[in-house]
Amino acid sequence: MTAELVRGQNHPLPHTRLEIRVSAGKPVVAGAALADENGRVPGIEWVAHPAQPALPGVEVSRQATADHRLGVDLSAVPPAAHRVTVLLALPPGPAVPTRFGAVAAPFVAVVDPQGTEIASYTITGLDTESAVVAMELYRRQGAWKVRAIGQGYAGGLVDLLADQGLDDPGLLATTIHETVAPGLARTVGTPPPRTSEVRHGAPAAATGTAAGDTTPGTAAGAPTPPQGVHGTPVGGPVPADTPADGIPGPQSETHAQDRTHEGPVNYTHPRRQSTAPPPPPPAAPPAAPGRPPTPVAGDATGWSMEERLYNQVWGMFEDLARTAAAYRSAVDFAESRLDQELDRALSDPRSRIAGSGDTAREAARAKHDRLTEQAREVLDRDLAQLAAESDVVEPALPPAFARWDNPVWHAYRVPMEIPMALRLGDLHLPESPDLRIPMLIRLPLERGLWVDSGRGTSDAASTMDEGQVRGLAMDTAVAHAARLLAVYPAGEFSVHVIDPAGSAAAALAPLVHSGVLDEPPAAGAQGVSAVLGKLTQRVDLVQMAVRGGAADALPPDLDTAEQLLIVNDFPHGFDDRAVTQLRYLADEGPAVGVHLLMVADREDAGAYGPVLDPLWRSLLRVTPVPDDHLADPWVQHSWTYEPPRVPPGSQVLQQVLTQVAEARRNWRR
Repeated sequence: MTAELVRGQNHPLPHTRLEIRVSAGKPVVAGAALADENGRVPGIEWVAHPAQPALPGVEVSRQATADHRLGVDLSAVPPAAHRVTVLLALPPGPAVPTRFGAVAAPFVAVVDPQGTEIASYTITGLDTESAVVAMELYRRQGAWKVRAIGQGYAGGLVDLLADQGLDDPGLLATTIHETVAPGLARTVGTPPPRTSEVRHGAPAAATGTAAGDTTPGTAAGAPTPPQGVHGTPVGGPVPADTPADGIPGPQSETHAQDRTHEGPVNYTHPRRQSTAPPPPPPAAPPAAPGRPPTPVAGDATGWSMEERLYNQVWGMFEDLARTAAAYRSAVDFAESRLDQELDRALSDPRSRIAGSGDTAREAARAKHDRLTEQAREVLDRDLAQLAAESDVVEPALPPAFARWDNPVWHAYRVPMEIPMALRLGDLHLPESPDLRIPMLIRLPLERGLWVDSGRGTSDAASTMDEGQVRGLAMDTAVAHAARLLAVYPAGEFSVHVIDPAGSAAAALAPLVHSGVLDEPPAAGAQGVSAVLGKLTQRVDLVQMAVRGGAADALPPDLDTAEQLLIVNDFPHGFDDRAVTQLRYLADEGPAVGVHLLMVADREDAGAYGPVLDPLWRSLLRVTPVPDDHLADPWVQHSWTYEPPRVPPGSQVLQQVLTQVAEARRNWRR
């Protein structure tokens, strides 16, 4: 499965022989630089470019084209090379764009020898830049990884090469441009999209699936800007697959006569997106000089308002991560500088004369306070802007992205299409606990969920007894299940429940009384065995049908809807066979539409030892109380997760489930 990276995100590389594919829509120059462990390129002989296309382990194109395929053999690069950096630049010339902001967002993918994408990255957010560091392959502890960079340079190739540590970047940039100039003059640009109606046979749309985990997420579908987030969540947002309007599809010979009347031939692949998503709609009037812009809901790229809001939420997550990281870095710098100046003052013999040491210490502390205050002012400014944007975005979110207290739920109707993502809760940082960013994960789910019912190390859980935490955990699981039922069309999502001892009857009441469950919660060893056996058989049948290309051979009574299994109080009531089946569902189920939502305390399953470690790792852990267990590998933050909460006394959950149950009954008639 392709890892769709966001800026700063990394991903392990399982192969050393790779191909890097670049698609830019317009001719670009592609190159690769070999750097040492400090990220510095020792000399021009370490740069593969059109005038020197081959280096040990790296080979690039000799011309500027819209599509490139760079060959990489990481086992053949010199031992001193610890990084392979992919460079892109717009060539100078007539009728050639001078900035990346005027062309489609470049797309870069790392592909294995069989042609399967390992990781991809869409470089968004470029404007005046004419050169960009797209991504880098780097060696860490003997293993190779890929990281999305997306660093642009308005000064062009010269500034990019200078930033790589080269002594004479201008000479190399001139050599590269002179090499590609003859071929550029012969390059035929991609024909413009047709304005006439799409012919019969053109693809109407392309669809796909996706942190997200965070993280954020990451996700399947079209190439994405800064996982989760696929990351998920974390890192940029992930756009959905989009229509390829205006791109002709395959034609039969009977249409040959029509081609002469439809303008120039479009040579682009019918399923390749060659245009960037449309820009956001016109925003509010420009802000006065010196004042921040007025936030607008949907102020992000995307093909639909849902995708724009999704991308905007991811942008808010990234902005908060960056500004908090900058603040922490500034404070660390101020403290480090204070320590250095105090050490210097104490080590100077003159500081013992006439109180000059006290003066030096006071000056050092004053400088530290001034630097810290400046950093806090910048942080407060950014937080205020993000808070203003959150105040605008939250009311505009669709039900799948909205909190339970959002008025959008009062106008809820069962949807006709599956949304691109789902809100699992909120995220915040210690610098601004009141600023909460929605935690969105792509749909369909790529991994199951685990609501941890243990007390753990959370401060909130330490004030509760064990029974309270377990009750909140089951309430959280029901809220997640209700939201999943609410955002799927009628008949496309089913929920099963295993409650061996019947201890969750009160928490499960909204699901049971509304009628959204096809069967009552399974209790006892026999009930556990029956439900697990049924879902295991479904996974086996669908897997065989998919692998054999015989999806139409599935039994007519097989429920093809997505399945969610809520498991309470694990491992009580589970024998060894049931545990094995549960592990099988966690590993193989998501690929064929069977997902787990486990409510369990890991300590209760301690008797199984490491046998269950793969089970816990395969599930996304969330908590019923606020807990800072979500790690951000991008900027090393620990994000506090806030579970979804239905407002006390609100009937919104029951009203939504009643509508879902009614829609399911009508669908079956």
